[in-house]
Parts: sequence; structure tokens; C-alpha cells
Amino acid sequence: MYAEIEKILESNVRPKLADHYGNIELISCDDGIVEVKLMGQCKGCFSAKYTVENLVEAAIKEAIPTIKKVVLRNEVSQDLLEQARKFLNEGNRGK
Repeated sequence: MYAEIEKILESNVRPKLADHYGNIELISCDDGIVEVKLMGQCKGCFSAKYTVENLVEAAIKEAIPTIKKVVLRNEVSQDLLEQARKFLNEGNRGK
């Protein structure tokens, strides 16, 4: 099923995300639950939740009706975490 979902993403989803300088990565597919991660400009976008629901989930469920849900996995990059730590540590020095 993983290959089938990947094919749907490649033909129906990635071209639309590419228009917005984004991409998608298939993380897992287990028990009818598909986990994806948005990348590029789509990662962290305010509309990411709706993109997954209205574009990704709709395309996958249309082709594979046994899919129950598509879940967006939000991951914060290590670089962003380090920047946040640095910012917070600098702010605490003045107290």
C-alpha cells in the first residue's frame, strides 16, 4: 500500500505543492492511518492543516477508500530548536 500512496502523492499532490515551493514526505501507513510531513514552503504554513485535509487526504481516500485518516506530523528542525534556546537563554541573562 505504501507504493500505491507514494504514486498518488507523486501524480496528484506533489505537482500542486510544487507550485507553492513545497513538497510532501510519506512517513508511514499503518492500519488505515497515513502519516505525512510537509516540506519546503509548505512546512509550517498556516494552511498546512487544510492542505492535508483538502488536498492530500482527499486524493488518497478517493483512490484508496480503506484509508481512514491522513495525519500531518509536525517536526521542528534541530536548527530552529537551537535558535530558540539561544534566544531564551539571552533573554534570561537580564533577570
